[in-house]
Amino acid sequence: MNAVLSAHLLDAWERASAQPPALRAVTLLRVVHSQEPADKLARLSIGQRDARLLRLREQIFGPCLNAITTCPACAEALETNFNVTDVCVESTDPAPSALTLELDGYVVGFRPPQVLDVTTLRPEADLAENRRQLLERCVLSAQRDDAKISASELPEKIVTAIAAQMAEADKQADILVGMRCPSCEHHWRAPLDIFSFFWTELSAWASRLLRDVHALASAYGWREGDILALSPMRRQLYLELIGQ
Repeated sequence: MNAVLSAHLLDAWERASAQPPALRAVTLLRVVHSQEPADKLARLSIGQRDARLLRLREQIFGPCLNAITTCPACAEALETNFNVTDVCVESTDPAPSALTLELDGYVVGFRPPQVLDVTTLRPEADLAENRRQLLERCVLSAQRDDAKISASELPEKIVTAIAAQMAEADKQADILVGMRCPSCEHHWRAPLDIFSFFWTELSAWASRLLRDVHALASAYGWREGDILALSPMRRQLYLELIGQ
């Protein structure tokens, strides 16, 4: 990672730390998409957001992802490794801005969820409430036998079909990683929350970097900007000299 990107990313991480989790991705993406206004990035579909986050994550930490999970059958802790290409859905087409479902006399127009939609959800609300609110934001129109109805009047069968069509249209938003437990041979598919994974890595990186800055500033009296301008190799060599 070059010094300029390192400094900009550290600034973005600091700003994002004070924001609600749903807004943090937009702040991070502006590091490499500074020409795009925040409101435009907030209107990306979840899959479009995650595809950009994967590219940013690869640029910073490389293509390999290391994760720890727990077997749902025997509770064994497992470490798994995979590459960005393994979880990146290759597509030249953006998620459609409008979709239509016709089923059992219902005709529903809707769109895939966007980053902005997620920012309106309340973390303290239960899953059913946030699911209802997300549906109401994404449903553009709904009719039953030519009579207009609200999103809240849609039966569960229709809601399930809408969710399935959303997932098909925005595949990057719903990534499942194939897993196998070597202890009990259980096989399952685990969901990958790309942003949470990236944010955890980024927070650990920022903490390590700030500790390095503190050590070098204390030993040499250098300013933060000068330390961040050092290459990682030179910074590490200076840290090793301090310990001698």
